[in-house]
Amino acid sequence: MSHAENRDTICLEEAQILSQIAYPGDQYIVRLQAPRCALRASPGSFAHLTCDPTTPMRRPLSIMRANADQGWLEFLYKPVGRGLAQLANRTIGESVSVLGPIGHGFVPDPGRPVILAIGGGVGIPPIFFLAERLKDDPSVELLVLMGSEVPFPFELGKSSRVLDGIPGDVTATIASLEDWGIASRLASSAGYAGCYEGMVTDLARSWLATFPLRRLDEVQIVSCGPLPMLAATAALAEEYGLPCQVAVEEFMACGVGGCAGCTILVRTPAGPAMKRVCVDGPVFEVQDVFLLQQGRPVTQRSRTSSNRS
Repeated sequence: MSHAENRDTICLEEAQILSQIAYPGDQYIVRLQAPRCALRASPGSFAHLTCDPTTPMRRPLSIMRANADQGWLEFLYKPVGRGLAQLANRTIGESVSVLGPIGHGFVPDPGRPVILAIGGGVGIPPIFFLAERLKDDPSVELLVLMGSEVPFPFELGKSSRVLDGIPGDVTATIASLEDWGIASRLASSAGYAGCYEGMVTDLARSWLATFPLRRLDEVQIVSCGPLPMLAATAALAEEYGLPCQVAVEEFMACGVGGCAGCTILVRTPAGPAMKRVCVDGPVFEVQDVFLLQQGRPVTQRSRTSSNRS
């Protein structure tokens, strides 16, 4: 899809708040009535929200769910910064300006039917969205692994499903995924019952270590989460020779490719180039992203800082 075509799918609409629920760990899930955006949303895309009329700068939020029939979008967020703190104070019935959906989402390879989906923290929404989209696809074998250091903002359950490579005492799962027939497990260093004690990427490595070698060419990885987690995911994909798509999060201003404030350094056929996370991404092939520079992707700001040092 060309960038022009991508921008042609973006809608601007006033969205009514249908629900706003607070969860432990200073997390919120807000549902907005935005039928035009909901119709076009895809896993990995995001929306740019005006959180409060007094704050003109929009905030980008990954879409966690979209119901095209009922016309709503859901977002998971933490009220970090002035804008999102204002959004957390908004109530049912109020309106929020929504610009979206923006960006290129996940495009799983149909030739690799086994999808290892890894989400961490505020990077969970695109993975949850992808899982919901794929739940009725019989050609896909999906394993969802999610990590968080605060309580998961979902109803949890205990899975009786045995997964090779997953320790037997790791049984915590997201109830809705279990209901959809999707295998999932949770990881945390916070000591939550039934969760893997450690990093979610270590749990993924444990699963891959027992996966039949003859079937590795059926596996692909998709991931979204904190940058250290993406770096660990990239290393895991390289270790096992697996294709991997990552959804990258970056500070942005306009959100539609005009300001180039969210650029990161990526590999292209013509050589290294700066690409905009908002419209060229946010999903990239992991091997194309220069993931590590002191633990974060190389961005326009980090290049400038390096040049000044």
